[in-house]
Amino acid sequence: MKSHQTAQTMKPATAAKKLGVYLQATPAEFQEGAVSRTELNALQADPPEWLRELRRNGPHPRPVVAAKLGVSISGLARAGVTEALTTEQIDALKTENPEWLQKERATQAEVRKESARLKEKQHTEDEA
Repeated sequence: MKSHQTAQTMKPATAAKKLGVYLQATPAEFQEGAVSRTELNALQADPPEWLRELRRNGPHPRPVVAAKLGVSISGLARAGVTEALTTEQIDALKTENPEWLQKERATQAEVRKESARLKEKQHTEDEA
């Protein structure tokens, strides 16, 4: 018996997430069809101009916005930032450095510090 292998496909939203782009800003043909693993790999290896442009200028999805600002996605939500932002808008926020951004960056720094402390503690206990 011969097995027939079918291409693994994903929804456009999943592919956009893996590519780190905002789905609504992608071309219509990307939004309307399933994306195969092979197509995704090709987009990652040799991104077309539309993908390079989106990655460079946005609009960016919330996980990318959060990373660029150095805050958590929850921090964005607490600040009322729910929409996708462009690189220009992100840079403007960094320049303005509003109080909420300072507070969320400090919170994120504490979370990272605590995470590192717990990881080190676990590592020390594992060695004992």
